[in-house]
Amino acid sequence: MARNPSWPLAIPNSTDASTSSLKQVAAELADSRWQAFKVWLQRPRTARTMVVWLGLYLTLACNWPLWSELARIGQAQHADYLPNVAIMALLVACGNVALLTMTAWSRWMKPLWVAVVLIAAVSQHYMVTYGVVMDPSMLANATQTDINEVRGLLNWRLVFNVLTVAAPPVLFIWHARVVHQPLLSQVWRNAVLLVAVASVAVVGGLTMNRDLAPLMRNHTKLRYMTNPLAPIYSAVVTGTRSVFKYQRKLIPVSGGAALGASYASQSKPPLFIVVVGETARADHFGLNGYDRDTTPQLAARKVLSWHNVRSCGTSTLASVPCMFSPLGKAGYESARDDYENLTDVLQAAGLAVFWLDNQPGGCKGVCDRIPHASAFSGLDPVTKDALCPNGDECLDEVMLRGLDARLDALSPERRQRGVVLLMHQMGSHGPAYYQRSSRGTKRFMPECRVNVLSDCGHDELINAFDNSIAYTDDFLGKTIDWLKARSDRYDTAMLYVSDHGESLGEFGLFLHGMPYSVAPDAQKQVPWIMWFSDGMRSRDKISRSCLEAEVDKPLTHDNLYHTVLGTMDVRTPTYKSSLDALMACRGGARAG
Repeated sequence: MARNPSWPLAIPNSTDASTSSLKQVAAELADSRWQAFKVWLQRPRTARTMVVWLGLYLTLACNWPLWSELARIGQAQHADYLPNVAIMALLVACGNVALLTMTAWSRWMKPLWVAVVLIAAVSQHYMVTYGVVMDPSMLANATQTDINEVRGLLNWRLVFNVLTVAAPPVLFIWHARVVHQPLLSQVWRNAVLLVAVASVAVVGGLTMNRDLAPLMRNHTKLRYMTNPLAPIYSAVVTGTRSVFKYQRKLIPVSGGAALGASYASQSKPPLFIVVVGETARADHFGLNGYDRDTTPQLAARKVLSWHNVRSCGTSTLASVPCMFSPLGKAGYESARDDYENLTDVLQAAGLAVFWLDNQPGGCKGVCDRIPHASAFSGLDPVTKDALCPNGDECLDEVMLRGLDARLDALSPERRQRGVVLLMHQMGSHGPAYYQRSSRGTKRFMPECRVNVLSDCGHDELINAFDNSIAYTDDFLGKTIDWLKARSDRYDTAMLYVSDHGESLGEFGLFLHGMPYSVAPDAQKQVPWIMWFSDGMRSRDKISRSCLEAEVDKPLTHDNLYHTVLGTMDVRTPTYKSSLDALMACRGGARAG
C-alpha cells in the first residue's frame, strides 16, 4: 500500500528519549544514594562512637577563631604556627571527646548532644563576628542582658552561621541508632575511653610543652577560645557563682559615716551629680586630644578632663560594682563576701542619695539599698515619642526629664543637708551605636547602621561610635546647664566617668568584655570629667589652676569612691585621702 504524502512521518525523538532516560537514571541513582545514606545514618552505633565522632566534628568545624588566632600569632612572631595548630587541635579534640564521654550512655542523650552542638555553633558565631572570647565574665554579662540587648545581637547571619555548622551533626544525631548496652559495660568502657583520651592529651601536651607553655602563658585568651569547652566551662562557673552568691554575707562599711565641718556653716546644700558612662573610649573625646571635635559642649563649659584613667573591668558587670566599692580593684575581685558601697556610705552620713538608670542591665546591685528608679518608668507619651524611638530604649536626655520631681520626692530633711544623684547612661552601648545618638548629633556620616559590625567599613563604624560620643557630650552639657539653673539653691558639681571602653575592630576585636589581663587598652582607658560651680569650688576650697596641672595624673576607678567622699566632705574610716583625686588641690586637707 502506497504511503499518503500528507500523512505525518512518526519518527521517535531519540534526544527526548535519551534525556528522559538519563533523568530517570539520575533520579534512581540519587534515590539509591539517599537510601544508602539513610542506611549509613541508621547503622547501629554505641554512644561512645557517637561522642567520638561528634567531638572530632566540633573540633574541626567550631574552632576556626582559635585556628585563625594561632595563625595570626605565628605570622606576628615569624614562626611556624602549624605545629601549634596541630597540638591545639589534638588537645581540643581530646577535651571535647572527654567532655562528651560523660554523656555516652543511651539514645536519651541525643537532646543533650544537640544542645552542645548549638552552643558551639552560637559561640563560634559571636567569636568570629565580634572577636569576643567565652570566658566566665562574658557569660555573666550574657545573663545580665535584657530583651533589647538580645534583639540587637540577633540577625540573619547568626541564623545562617548556626545552621551551616549545626545542621550536619544534628541530622546525624537525629537519625542515628544508638544501641543499648548494660550499665556496668557502659561504665567501664566509658572509663577506658576517658582514660585513653586523657593519656593522649597528656602525652601530646608534654611532648610540645616547650612551645605550648609560653604560648598559653603569653596568650591566655586562647584557653577561652576552645569550643565548646570554654563556653560550657564558663557557663558552669557562672552558674556556680550565682548559686554561692546567696551564701555571701553583706559586710557593713558605713559605720562611722558623718558629715564634715563644711556642713555646719553652709548657706546652700551641695548637689553632686555622678554620671556613670557606658562604653566610652577616652581616646575618642576631643577634650583628650582626639582629632575630631566630639566634645564641643563640654569644652564650652570649661570642664576638667583627666587623660590617663583606667577602668576596674572591661564590662559593666565587672566595673560598676568595683568602682563604687571601698576595696579597690584587687580587694573587690578577691573578696569572699559582699560589702556595702559608696551609696550606702553617703546615705548613712545623712545625705539624700538617688540612682537613676537608663541602662537596661540595671545598677548591678550598687543601688539596692538606696532609692532608685528606671528613667523609662513614668514617662509621658510625648517624651517617649521624642526620646525613646526604639520602644523601651531611650536616649540619655530622658534622665533630665522630670528630674526636679524626682529630687523633690526625696526626704526634705536629707535634701537640706545635701544631694548626690547618680545617673547610669545608655551611652555608647553597642553594637547598635547608631541608635545611641540623636539626629542633631549625627555629625559624622555616613555611619554604620547594622549590628554586624564587621559588615561595615571601618570609617562608617568609627562615625557611628563618634556620633554616640557627640551625643554623650550633648547630654553632659545639658546636665551641667540643669545644675547651673539650680545654683541659686545648691552648690553644684558633676563628675562623669565611663565604666569601660570599647574595641572598634582593632586586632579584629569588637565590643568589650575581654579578660582584663589580655584586653587591649581601648577597653580599659576611660574618660573622667569634672565640672564645679563657683559655689562648689569655694565650698570645697578647690584651686582650678592646680587641677589643670593634675589632669595628666594617672587615675583608676579605685579613685572614684574616695573622690566623691572628699568632694561631699563625708568623714568615714574607709576614706583614703591618698586616693582622692582632688586632695592635692584643696585649700585645706581633710582628715580621713
